[in-house]
Amino acid sequence: MVVSKAAQQLTKIASSWPVDPFRPNIQLKNFLKSLSVHPKLTFDAVQAAQSLRDNTIQKKYALSTRTLQPASMPKHYERLVEGYERSARGAGRPWWKIFFGVWK
Repeated sequence: MVVSKAAQQLTKIASSWPVDPFRPNIQLKNFLKSLSVHPKLTFDAVQAAQSLRDNTIQKKYALSTRTLQPASMPKHYERLVEGYERSARGAGRPWWKIFFGVWK
């Protein structure tokens, strides 16, 4: 069986893809590996996967501070990322902090 260059590149991208801690049974890494053996795999698909992995669009179109820190809730996105990271570690907030809206 001949493996195309696109399939090799996609397999390499899939192996470097980070693991999603919130969906252990559904991983994008597994999907990309199975896609690499598809007979109609194109270099456009490989480039799209590589752009996703490297955050190319985020680097090209950076968000302004007005977008990341809206006037109504300037810490909203920081708290969202902090909550995501804590949840990935398995740490949660106590019920009383949730109830009273305490963030720190």
